[in-house]
Amino acid sequence: MKMLQSLSAIAGKYFAVWVILIALLAFFFPAVFLGFGGYITILLGVVMFGMGLTLKPVDFKIIAKSPLPVVIGVAAQFLVMPFAAFAIAYLLKLPPELAAGLVLLGCVPGGTASNVMVYLAKGNLALSVAMTSLSTLMAPIMTPLLLLLLAGQWLPVNPVSMFLSIIQVIIIPIVLGILVQRIFPKVVARSISVVPLISVGAILIIVSAVTAANAQNVISSGFIVFLAVFLHNSFGLVLGYLTAMAMGLNETDRRAISLEVGMQNSGLGVALATAHFSPLAALPSVWAAIWHNISGPILATIWSKKEAVPADSTDSELASRVKPAINPGTK
Repeated sequence: MKMLQSLSAIAGKYFAVWVILIALLAFFFPAVFLGFGGYITILLGVVMFGMGLTLKPVDFKIIAKSPLPVVIGVAAQFLVMPFAAFAIAYLLKLPPELAAGLVLLGCVPGGTASNVMVYLAKGNLALSVAMTSLSTLMAPIMTPLLLLLLAGQWLPVNPVSMFLSIIQVIIIPIVLGILVQRIFPKVVARSISVVPLISVGAILIIVSAVTAANAQNVISSGFIVFLAVFLHNSFGLVLGYLTAMAMGLNETDRRAISLEVGMQNSGLGVALATAHFSPLAALPSVWAAIWHNISGPILATIWSKKEAVPADSTDSELASRVKPAINPGTK
């Protein structure tokens, strides 16, 4: 078990490095990874099951205690990112599949890696976890509706089919994870430190499969897609912070909302794009899986050197879970 915990720590600490390496391998040797394409949905379900294993009632405590920051943050998540993606796709004149894929990336909820980034940035961790959890639970409704509204001009969108897909790959695995945690709490407590290793492995396989399927597209469209993802992420980080500032929230809340809005669940974007559009439409989410795990740590490091309001007891309790459960190697 100690060896697995050590591997899990290494996997979490250098996640961005592993993503880049696996993407390069899949690009140069696509034939090796093409067979994994049929398992993308199952692998994402494994990642979401791991999220369910870590969820606790305290994650939603802040919604009842101080709902305004959560409402502002989730509203920004589902407004800033979808419309920013639409504007970038339009201004850069992206091909239909890439445009729809970028908008899809903007319509998915926040990713769990943002929780670790907020912790490192000395932001409001309770707010971050609540935003991730709430936006994920809202995804079956919000993601298909926003995608229908914004991406329908490029590719046909079936909101009912997408709703069912999100229920299958997000909600059901999370609920199962919560049930397992409630029924077997001691077993989960002993094994939770290994969950990041499984989640990272699943995401790496997803990235490799999509990169292999898009090996030629990366050559022809790689730069423009990266530029679109870079701009999208930057707008999310900046506008998330400015929105929180405009609403009079404190510095710890601003940092949490900035990182939550800017960092998307790229794994879900890959799965939905592959299932409902095409492998090419998944390319923005693949680039996001790489770039978000570079820009997030950079911003978190900058903020970590600037003190904000000290974390309250809820943050301390969450920190004891979030750090080892999501990214045990983060220092």
